[in-house]
Amino acid sequence: MTKLSVNINKIATLRNARGGDVPNLLKAATDIQNFGAEGITIHPRPDERHIRYQDAKDLRSVVHTEFNIEGNPIPEFVDLVLGIRPEQVTLVPDSIDAITSNAGWDTIKNASFLKEVVSEFKRNGIRTSIFMDPDISLIAAAADTGADRIELYTESYAVSYEKDDLNGVRPYVIAAEKAIELGLGINAGHDLSLSNLNYFIKKVPGVMEVSIGHALISEALYFGLQNVVSMYLQKLK
Repeated sequence: MTKLSVNINKIATLRNARGGDVPNLLKAATDIQNFGAEGITIHPRPDERHIRYQDAKDLRSVVHTEFNIEGNPIPEFVDLVLGIRPEQVTLVPDSIDAITSNAGWDTIKNASFLKEVVSEFKRNGIRTSIFMDPDISLIAAAADTGADRIELYTESYAVSYEKDDLNGVRPYVIAAEKAIELGLGINAGHDLSLSNLNYFIKKVPGVMEVSIGHALISEALYFGLQNVVSMYLQKLK
């Protein structure tokens, strides 16, 4: 079954809005895992507008499933990840002022840089994933970096699905087939939700893990956090 990793950035955003410690991030991560999620994802950014670097360090002691840290591998991020040694690091090419991730890597243009970064993380026993658009030429180049996995950037699928255009999944099917051919593991994330997740998983082969944050936390406002985690797990079966 595809694993569910819950991105808790939005919980940190809510906490930071009041400057205190409510909701408590460590308790939220602990509860989410107890509710059945198989992983916790965070995406610390340099301005620390949601997840702080100290949060990443503190979470290491409570994440007993899979800890996935996403981010642009600037020197500060690389040092943070090497100090924490999560089970997985996901490399995302977002700019410092990006509201959210909005593109995958150009693995051809950035080949030498990515090879260097991937090598450093793998040398330290950290599984490495590269955030990717569903472009088979770029996925072939991703394999050349030595990465263990790719994470398919699913915003375009989600937009198409919302418009009742089911053909939007086709590029992801082709991309996943190429990744499998090249021996890459497949993750997926961005704008996946209760409404569109099941169709994606049924159609796209080999998806090992989905990372879901914004939609899941938003849906939890209506259904409750424990209920919504369970609902996602049911969608993945």
